[in-house]
Amino acid sequence: MTAPTIVYEDGEALVIDKPAGLSIERPRKGGASLEDYLEDLKLGFQRPPVAVHRLDTDTSGCLLLARNPKALKRFNRAFEERQVAKSYIGLVAGELTEDDGTIELALAKVSSAERGWRMIAAKKGKPSITHWERIGRGESAAGPFSIVRFRPVTGRTHQIRIHALAGLGAALLGDPVYGTTGGSGKDAPRTMLHAESLEVTHEGKTPILARAPLPADFTALGVAV
Repeated sequence: MTAPTIVYEDGEALVIDKPAGLSIERPRKGGASLEDYLEDLKLGFQRPPVAVHRLDTDTSGCLLLARNPKALKRFNRAFEERQVAKSYIGLVAGELTEDDGTIELALAKVSSAERGWRMIAAKKGKPSITHWERIGRGESAAGPFSIVRFRPVTGRTHQIRIHALAGLGAALLGDPVYGTTGGSGKDAPRTMLHAESLEVTHEGKTPILARAPLPADFTALGVAV
């Protein structure tokens, strides 16, 4: 497992470029997790940093860590008050017919013995909003795909993944949960989603601005942004 790299640092925050495949929390079945790297990420501080938000294990890119309890509280409030701007690059199976738009769906969690848990669009769910823009096209062994920049306003579990399927009509390449319906479950080695940038309001200071470069599995498909 490739170690995360630091893309932003100050006295209260770190932003790391989390590699795909690294879980935030220790998987029940064992394996690598962010916990394995927290000691090295102390960088002379007494406390290890704490993840402020979550990225799916498959998702690469910007992850904010707080370096002390007061900072964690402030950053949590920034997320709650939507003072955080996040941008993701996702590879969507097929060719989209529109150039941009906004997806607004209520999302709910469901579970079954056959498929496990997943998110679905449901009227009684929690509201979610994502702005999106198609920024390019590409071709994989499984066929064409659209390169999409997603800017989520809310932060629901699996939001971009289910918004791609239910809002755009096709799943992200490689998505093992939503791609089985969208026809893209086995056309990439992982869910092709990358958290490219993060901007966080920093009380009394310059905002946190962090960007994570595209990983090798994106550039191998000819993706450039």
